Amino acid sequence: MHIEPGIVTGAKIVLSYGTAAAAAAYSLKSAVRAVKVTSLPSFAARSLVATMLVFAFFEVMPHFAVGVSEVHFILGSTLFLILGAPPAAVGLALGLLIQGVFFAPLDLPQYAMNVTTLLVPLFAMRALAARIIAPNTAYVDLTYKQTLALSTTYQGGVVLWVGFWAIYGAGLGAENLGSIAAFGGAYMMVILIEPLVDLAVLAGAKSMRGLAQSGLTTTRLFRAA
Repeated sequence: MHIEPGIVTGAKIVLSYGTAAAAAAYSLKSAVRAVKVTSLPSFAARSLVATMLVFAFFEVMPHFAVGVSEVHFILGSTLFLILGAPPAAVGLALGLLIQGVFFAPLDLPQYAMNVTTLLVPLFAMRALAARIIAPNTAYVDLTYKQTLALSTTYQGGVVLWVGFWAIYGAGLGAENLGSIAAFGGAYMMVILIEPLVDLAVLAGAKSMRGLAQSGLTTTRLFRAA
């Protein structure tokens, strides 16, 4: 989902600063609320775990360039279900930043675009979860249909944002649209795989209910709202 250098340039990049600032402000508001519900040490620990996982997702797990961007196994819905949306947001932002600073400095000018692309779909997925998951259902008891809906929302949001940035920067030419379509098609693989990963992780969590008191997982993982 990294926007390739040279697609959005010049004054057009300013828009990404605004979208990233809005996403960051919403993330901060959610983080403050999360700290009040749990505790600062719990939030910090989950954010650290999320950051390490996101860095591994970007730098260690397989990824490949397709069309206007790169296909990564971000596993956004997995982060959300295990750690909660606010720590996942911190992890996505910091993991992406660390990866850019130390391993991909050419991506840093696109950081605001990329962080917007990661964070906005995360909170859209959280809004969907509130609608499709009953209050008396813990995340470890989710169905495949529910995890598929969450994953599709997140990954679909990533694809939409990548498409937006590509069209915003390079226009509606046939070549650009073809590159966007190729990227979106490649991301279908992630959409198919991620729900299976979610279910596998949630199944494993069922046998580790002692984590409920550790502060290392979102309280909703084992306990209904």
